[in-house]
Amino acid sequence: MKSGRHAKILEIISEYPVETQDEIINRLKDAGYKATQATISRDIKDLRLVKTLGSDGKYRYTSAANHNADLRSSFMQLFSGSVTSVDSAQNIVVIKTLSGMANAVCAAMDSTDNSAIVGTIAGDDTIFVACRTTKSAVELTNTLKQHTIVS
Repeated sequence: MKSGRHAKILEIISEYPVETQDEIINRLKDAGYKATQATISRDIKDLRLVKTLGSDGKYRYTSAANHNADLRSSFMQLFSGSVTSVDSAQNIVVIKTLSGMANAVCAAMDSTDNSAIVGTIAGDDTIFVACRTTKSAVELTNTLKQHTIVS
């Protein structure tokens, strides 16, 4: 019953812009599922649903997996339009950006939650990325170079 309800909740939030738990309860009821607000609250936690801001300025439930995919997509758009070069030295990746863009690119990079990255520091047009190993720095550099505006 629980897995069926979870699947239905994921289906509902992918099809409709659901803003409240009451909307989930009502849509589940229409689909033949009976659930209390407390149950839905636990389901939201179990499914790792998050509220994200839609283009219309309203918050709605989305799955964390979709949210993470959106973050990666947003990062790559920002990265490809702002970064001019990427290079590495040992386990440090140095990213050069257009003037004033380093903080935004760095914040977006931090939100991607890359396990190879230990930490980042941004200035006005330069980002230092500390990687766990030299190998991971080289791999990250090669991946990022594919998305720069100038090679």
